[in-house]
Amino acid sequence: MKTEVLRLWRQFRPTIVFIGVFLAIYLVLNIFYGIYITHFYPKVDRVTEWVTHQTSHTLRFLGWENTAQNHPTKPTTFISYEGTGIISIYEGCNGLNVVIVFFAFLAGFGPYVKKLIWFVPLGVTLIHIGNLVRIVLLFWVSLRMPDYLYFTHKYLFTAFLYGWVMLLWVAWLYLTKKPVHA
Repeated sequence: MKTEVLRLWRQFRPTIVFIGVFLAIYLVLNIFYGIYITHFYPKVDRVTEWVTHQTSHTLRFLGWENTAQNHPTKPTTFISYEGTGIISIYEGCNGLNVVIVFFAFLAGFGPYVKKLIWFVPLGVTLIHIGNLVRIVLLFWVSLRMPDYLYFTHKYLFTAFLYGWVMLLWVAWLYLTKKPVHA
């Protein structure tokens, strides 16, 4: 029995270590994220505010005159167009939780410190750009097809963002693969 457990441990050790590291990093970073968000309550946190203002600037660049402002009593920001609030952006829309999942996955694969040093900032930047695209598209859907806002927000554009992250993970796996020797 003991030898069977040892054999299974050796066989599945990389998977168990990956899951353990992933979960540990994910939980610790989510605890810190929760403390960060709670620190600002009932006002909006700085990252959500920053993402909203970048979205607003992007929309202006695309020709949509708008204003971005914090809600006076709730932890959200909103973007208005022609005097009407079009979308509200909460802390869950700022992309930080997606970055936490992204980083925990990368760290779970081991000590590739040199590659992590450049790949993490690149990945975070690409996730941020993907998130801005997602919010801009939600603005457009809210303005042009409001009946589809729930579906696009809850499913379509969320799948887009996580699909984007999966492509980054595939790139990471390709970058860190070990050569197979015959």
